[in-house]
Amino acid sequence: MSTFHRTAAFHTLGCKLNFAETSTIARQLTDAGYDKVSFDERANIYVINTCSVTENADRECKLHVKRAMKANPEGLVVIVGCYAQLKPEEISQIEGVDLVLGAKEKFNILSYLDDLEKTDNEGIVHSCEIEETDFFIGSYSIGDRTRAFLKVQDGCDYKCTYCTIPLARGISRSDTIENVLRNATEIAAKDIKEIVLTGVNIGDYGKGEFGNKRHEHTFLDLISELDKVDGIERIRISSIEPNLLKDESIELVSKSRSFVPHFHIPLQSGCDDLLKKMKRRYLTKLYNDRVNKIREVMPDAAIGVDVIVGFPGETEEKFMETYNFLNNLPITYLHVFTYSERENTEASEMGDVVPIPERKKRNKMLRILSEKKKMAFYQTQLGKTLPVLWEHENKDGKMFGFTENYVRVQKDFDPAFVNQIEFLNLEKILSDGTVSVQSSYQNFLAKA
Repeated sequence: MSTFHRTAAFHTLGCKLNFAETSTIARQLTDAGYDKVSFDERANIYVINTCSVTENADRECKLHVKRAMKANPEGLVVIVGCYAQLKPEEISQIEGVDLVLGAKEKFNILSYLDDLEKTDNEGIVHSCEIEETDFFIGSYSIGDRTRAFLKVQDGCDYKCTYCTIPLARGISRSDTIENVLRNATEIAAKDIKEIVLTGVNIGDYGKGEFGNKRHEHTFLDLISELDKVDGIERIRISSIEPNLLKDESIELVSKSRSFVPHFHIPLQSGCDDLLKKMKRRYLTKLYNDRVNKIREVMPDAAIGVDVIVGFPGETEEKFMETYNFLNNLPITYLHVFTYSERENTEASEMGDVVPIPERKKRNKMLRILSEKKKMAFYQTQLGKTLPVLWEHENKDGKMFGFTENYVRVQKDFDPAFVNQIEFLNLEKILSDGTVSVQSSYQNFLAKA
């Protein structure tokens, strides 16, 4: 390939962790002289970072390969990510794919590109056994000027019966505290106001800090140190397992300088029998205790919940146990997932399969419950003056932002406020589910 004006385009599917890793791969290519262009533009290289959690991983991967081929039929297509680790041979057969890199190889992408040529045959696969993935590559993504996703941990040692992530990402391992703090300081220097901590199982932070199971730090140590980094206005904790979210961490967030009152805690089921079948590491009592502890020290905190419907053995009664448990919990919103069978998981071999139409019906019931919960929470915030971080998007003349406790607000677009934090009074809930705001007394004081 000519070294003259090389270009690369990137597309990410899936979680915040994938976005962080795509950014790291993109920085490697730009440091090597590639210009980054939009995915629908003509590029020499198209990198697609895939996900295995979504039901349609195969279809989505093919769709974006076609997009790349439409933009430049001569462009080289490289597939990385969880789906690439789980099904490398299958992906290599997709028309247009030239290179498939596994979990270990994706961060050495440059060494595979030099001799790569467009082919009509199947793509080349470089994919290790997942047991070899025992190292950590620190990453952070900067998708816009407002927030960055900072990767602190990777992999998972849990063996939940429905999940392929340990097969796709390997054992639990962590970045060193020194490196996390260095990355956070770099982000702060770019005038980014918010960091979102990401990983596969971030509450397990510290394990594998030295490339083995030895560690000397915990999640509590990590957030204590991050809270001291100058220049970061907000730090948000992404999803954290309830058994790993200790009271001490909740207390620290409640008194913190930069951590915001927002937690996202996977539940998966509100029925203890199903939690045991899923091999989760807690029961509903512990989950209930965690939520109540947060409410006790942070009455206005946002609390998000992951839940799976249609898991094998989820009878109507067991589903209603989950529904009623969630209905009675003082939470803010739900992320609802419809169970789908995954190869090489224990759950895919279980009997008592829930019919697909029933799974969809239950999903809809919980999504309606989520909307009710969110609106009820928003209602409790009306009339309060809260700091809003404005995002860069201009959508039909409106701009959007989030309060610290994750209320989505809007006002007329004004470029002067992009990436700025403004104290505003929350006025009323609008028909699109966002909240209108008006200038607060504090703003007038700040300007005086």
